[in-house]
Amino acid sequence: MTDQELLTMAAKAAGYVLLSNGQAWSQDTGNFDWNPLANDGDAFRLAVSMFRDIHFWYFDNSVSVGNELRVACGDDHCAATRRAIVYAAALVGEQLESKP
Repeated sequence: MTDQELLTMAAKAAGYVLLSNGQAWSQDTGNFDWNPLANDGDAFRLAVSMFRDIHFWYFDNSVSVGNELRVACGDDHCAATRRAIVYAAALVGEQLESKP
């Protein structure tokens, strides 16, 4: 999935609509800036709202969210954690989209 597809599906799982200008929209708050791939706070709020477990694996320098994804951290643990959170949420969003 591309970053845009990840964000679109993650937004859907969180109850938002991702707009073409990069903002998100919700019925409760209207338009707001939202990019959990780049913003730690957005990623944290997404993880909390999705009730996902985040695991840090020090033996192989990776992070996972639930059982959905394991991402190698490299030098940027925060970026890897954000990506794992967004990817896990995107999988939930895909499941919601495929339901009638």
